[in-house]
Amino acid sequence: MTLANSKKKDVVKKFRIHEKDTGSAAVQIALMTERINALTDHFKTHNKDHHSRQGLLKLVGKRRKLLNYLKVHDLKKYREIIDKLNLRK
Repeated sequence: MTLANSKKKDVVKKFRIHEKDTGSAAVQIALMTERINALTDHFKTHNKDHHSRQGLLKLVGKRRKLLNYLKVHDLKKYREIIDKLNLRK
């Protein structure tokens, strides 16, 4: 499942570091989180969609790796992202 361009632009605008930032770790994590949330809703009605579930698991793994990278290189930004996206309880 892909995100609509308007939704993607809103997420990028919210998490970017500077005006032309579209690929920083924070932006990538935020976009992946939006896709993960959309797929999670998708599975509430299509619980036997195993191909999409495999894609979801890969996406969660990629997000985890980016979060680990951010944790090592910029702990302050890591904590900020965790709070904004509500990833930990």
